[in-house]
Amino acid sequence: MTEPIWRPSPERVARTNMRRFIAEHRARLAGDDYDALYDWSTSRPDEFWRAVWDFCGVRGTYDPERIVDGYDRMPGARWFEGARLNFAENLLRPEHRVGTALVFTNERGDRIEISRAELERRVASVAQALRELGVGRGDRVAGFIANRPEAVIAALAAASIGAVWSSCSPDFGLDAVLDRFGQIAPKVLFATDGYFYNGKTIDSLPVVTALAERLPTLAAVIVVPYLRERPDPGALPGARCFADVAGGEDEPLRFERLPFDTPVYILYSSGTTGAPKCIVHGAGGTLLQHQKEHVLHTDVKPGDVVFYFTTTGWMMWHWVVSTLAAGATVVLYDGAPLHPDPGVLWRMAERERVRVFGTSARYLAALEKSGYRPREHVQLDALDSILSTGSPLAPASFDYVHAHVKGDVQVASISGGTDIISCFALGNPLAPVYRGELQCRGLGMKVDVFDENGRPLRGAPGELVCKAPFPSMPVGFWNDPDGRKYHAAYFERFPNVWWHGDYAELTPRGGLIMHGRSDAVLNPGGVRIGTAEIYRVVEQLPEIAESVAVGQRIDNDERIVLFVRLQPGFVLDEALVERIRDALRRKASPRHVPARILAVTDVPKTLNGKVSELAVRAVIHGRPVGNLDALANPEALEQYRNRPELAE
Repeated sequence: MTEPIWRPSPERVARTNMRRFIAEHRARLAGDDYDALYDWSTSRPDEFWRAVWDFCGVRGTYDPERIVDGYDRMPGARWFEGARLNFAENLLRPEHRVGTALVFTNERGDRIEISRAELERRVASVAQALRELGVGRGDRVAGFIANRPEAVIAALAAASIGAVWSSCSPDFGLDAVLDRFGQIAPKVLFATDGYFYNGKTIDSLPVVTALAERLPTLAAVIVVPYLRERPDPGALPGARCFADVAGGEDEPLRFERLPFDTPVYILYSSGTTGAPKCIVHGAGGTLLQHQKEHVLHTDVKPGDVVFYFTTTGWMMWHWVVSTLAAGATVVLYDGAPLHPDPGVLWRMAERERVRVFGTSARYLAALEKSGYRPREHVQLDALDSILSTGSPLAPASFDYVHAHVKGDVQVASISGGTDIISCFALGNPLAPVYRGELQCRGLGMKVDVFDENGRPLRGAPGELVCKAPFPSMPVGFWNDPDGRKYHAAYFERFPNVWWHGDYAELTPRGGLIMHGRSDAVLNPGGVRIGTAEIYRVVEQLPEIAESVAVGQRIDNDERIVLFVRLQPGFVLDEALVERIRDALRRKASPRHVPARILAVTDVPKTLNGKVSELAVRAVIHGRPVGNLDALANPEALEQYRNRPELAE
């Protein structure tokens, strides 16, 4: 499409933080537009990242002569050596102390508002409780917790004392949580007693109890009431109620200023090839990257209201919480996005005067199919931007937003990942939007597209890479002392280049078109799911010999298809199909449940005995298999070809 679907007005452009940032550094740029700014940001990273620190008002100290060392090494670059800062201090800045910090609402219509001053008070109280429990720098604090204010409070309290926060949403099954928290040995667990979803009430305390029994390093479990007015934590050894630890009177809020790369978060890979990898993110890199993305790319200003539909188990939760550093009010929502009706999020957006509304491509597609048209029901005067991530946003969804949500709104499709806790490509408030495209590569991110031989590729999709270091690269993986797992995950494919595993295409306008994942990670509705997480549940069933799970593209989304080889004497009847789905729903999460479950008599494997998901995926999409010689039993693929069940 050669004509943009949206273009910012000159008045809007003039008001942006990005325009002001360009003006401040015009003498260093070869031009007066985004392209010139991007070129400077990737050619002079020392100047650019120093400018971001200063422009965004990061609280801390740094040596202006030591911005980056080893910029030619990936991994191995060192950012802001000698700098000292605290992540929580930057989200609780005194210049933003007045006003609303958090608004919580859910599908039942509950609403809680917390001021900046109240948030600071509660963080101080919880931080003191953590100190009394012996939590200190580097200790892990975990959250099996709904998207409520208590999650933000606990995360900031942990960061304020130099501890490391790691969270899973309460719809994760016991095994999935243990696969994650079991590796990092948390000292304290914050857990909601349950949650509401799609009109159902789910009690989490049985899972919390099992977690407490199987995480021997826990000094305490702090129970957050949600289903109950005040849950009785007495059945859990060492358990306390959140109200008791957050209700301290006038606790002093102290921030431990620590080195730039001090760990602040642990996030998790999808678990494709085994247990999920524990990805450790540093406080300084996370903060600086988020500040750049919020202040410059998303144009967040003090007093703006920002919402992202997410759970505490997704990277975007950490991303949206960081908008507190820009002075924003963060709206937290818990529940199903279309319950009790498709208008629930839009009524919230109208009521709270949301300026930035973040969601997923899957949600926008489902909203369109529901027949709901927000502009016919609500007034969205404050709404300026709709962000979409998780999976590629279909061109038709751009059209739907402009026709039926709001005509004059920027649709910013963004893409990055858990691995970098940020984005490689995202919105640009100075530039037009073209349907189906991400507007630009992120500032300071030397993003390119390579062919299979590591050569830059234009005019065709290829491997998304980043050719130079950036501050939010992981500090490393947990329990990976020599860095081998970390190196293997991103740098073996193309030496000294970050390989991300996305299939993408650079456009002549400098934007990106995303074509999905290039590896075997499942991605239904934009939620990354590792096949190993499915296998660990399914193959515990006595009827199942082995299985292979792949994603099938359909209706601009992806659905999970599970093929199972049965033990002798069993058949795949409706009862067994339901048992498989129920097991995945309980032990993994509802998102792991396949859309189709089909029987086969053989599973294709590589010569070294590994199940070949990529070969199966190619066949069900009618594509040629790249290398049949790499398979020990290529004849097995015929069972997957032209299955009528997959045409529905």
